[in-house]
This record gives sequence, structure tokens and C-alpha cells, in this order.
Amino acid sequence: MQLPSIDNLRCFVAAAQSLNFRAAARAVNLTPAALGQRIKQLEDQLGAPLFNRTTRSVALTAAGLALLPVARRTIESASECERAVRGDIERLPTELIVGSRHELGLSWILPQLDELAKALPHLTVHMYFGAGEDLLLRLRTREIDCAVTSTRLNDPRLDSIKLHREDYVFVGSKHLLKRIPFARAEHAEKHTLIDIRNELPLFRYWRDAPGAGDRLRFDRHLYFGTIGAIERLVHEQKGVAVLPKYLVREGITSGALKVILPSVEPTFDYFRLVFRGDDARRPLYEAIAAALTAVPLR
Repeated sequence: MQLPSIDNLRCFVAAAQSLNFRAAARAVNLTPAALGQRIKQLEDQLGAPLFNRTTRSVALTAAGLALLPVARRTIESASECERAVRGDIERLPTELIVGSRHELGLSWILPQLDELAKALPHLTVHMYFGAGEDLLLRLRTREIDCAVTSTRLNDPRLDSIKLHREDYVFVGSKHLLKRIPFARAEHAEKHTLIDIRNELPLFRYWRDAPGAGDRLRFDRHLYFGTIGAIERLVHEQKGVAVLPKYLVREGITSGALKVILPSVEPTFDYFRLVFRGDDARRPLYEAIAAALTAVPLR
């Protein structure tokens, strides 16, 4: 089978984005008839219709929807071939979808976007917010380009650049701890532990620390999926939790939150900029990482 041409794929993407063949033809500097011919040629090559067209509307078929992200990647990869040879992949106009968990994105990444734009004026950043495993899944499926996450990596297809150390602390509301003390291990039996899911990915930072171990037995467990929700519930006295220190530093300083069993220092992790190992844009990711590491976590 003859492989689709890049020009035909560009015509398809233009038509898929606008769902208007006249507008798409203008975008690629062709007549509507010439654009339609290229789409027809692509459909013949692939053996499936890509659009459902009526006198009133244009819509992508299931095959067209499946092709669109692949066509975009193919066009971008073709452009990267030229940029890689010239050695200026990090200086040409580029759009990236950067994934992050909601709390970190709002408190740390979004405030840096203006400075990032000054350092890398060719770069346009779009954000996607999700949990750790969701971010890694979307990296594998190429729905996002890179992600800032401290989720542990075990996929050899992913590469990463270390950004900042992430410290954790075991905390509860001062009002809760005044009403129900938590000064010894056996006090856990009267408390609710809140975590992301039942594998206790946050509590493990305390459990795995020197001097801690598996000696705490809680009255019950609650799972709330995102760190922001867990922080709120801790402030509302719904339970205790292990949370990132940068996120609760203000609460601890103000006295609204108290550190539980402070003789145990939880283990730590690292935020990393994660991307696919086959992504040719590593020089760009290195430049982004350098800009991000210049600002402390907050």
C-alpha cells in the first residue's frame, strides 16, 4: 500500500479542525476542489471514508477520528526531522500540552508561565490536570506531551528530568488533635486516615520511614483521589493524612495544622518532568526543566 503523503495529511488535519472544506482549502492554499481531491486520494489509500458530508454539515467518521491524532503526530515528526538536522529544535514555534496534578499546577506551574514565555518565547504551553497514573497513561497514548509528577516511574518507554525534591509530613487539624489526641501509635485506632486510594500511596511515605513501620492501625480509611481534596478534609477535621510539605506549610506555620508523631521523618520523592523516550524534543524539555527548577515549590 502506498503511504499517505504529508501534504495529504495536512489537508486532512485542516479539514478535520474546521469541518469546513472551503476554510480548510484557504488554510492550505488550495482550491476547494483540489482539497477534496487530496482527501479522496487519502481515503482511497487508507481504504476508509474519513468524513461524512451532507449539503449542510461535515463530520468526521470513526476512521477520521482515529486518524486525526496520528496525522498530527506524523506532521509534527516530519517537521522535527528538518529541525533535528538543523539543530534548532528548541527555537522554533512549538505547542506543548503539559500535564500536572491540579494543586501543583495552580500553585507552582501557572505562576511561572509568564517567565517561561520570556525564557522560551517560541513555546506555547497548554495545561492538562489529572492524577499521577492518569498523566502517565496520557503520556503513553500521546494525549499530552510531558508531565510534571512525582509518581514513581516503572515504564522504560518514559524518560524524565529531575526538578525538585518533594517532602511529606503527617498532619491533622489542631482542633481534631485537641479533641482526639494522637501522641502515641495506639492513638491511631481512634482516627481516620485519608489517602488517594486503598494502596495508601501517601501514607507509605510515613510507613516506610526509619522508626515508623506498620505499627499504626486506624479506625477506618477514606479515599478521595486528589491531594487538594484530602488537604481540605484534613482542615475540616474529617481525618489525618500524609501530605506534601509545600502544600501544608502555611497551615503548619499558622498553627491550623499540627504535625503528628514528629519524631518520624517521612521519606521523600522528586518531582520530575516526564516525557516519552522516543520524543525528539528532549533539548526543549531540558530548557523547560531548567526554567522550572529556578523557582521553589509552593
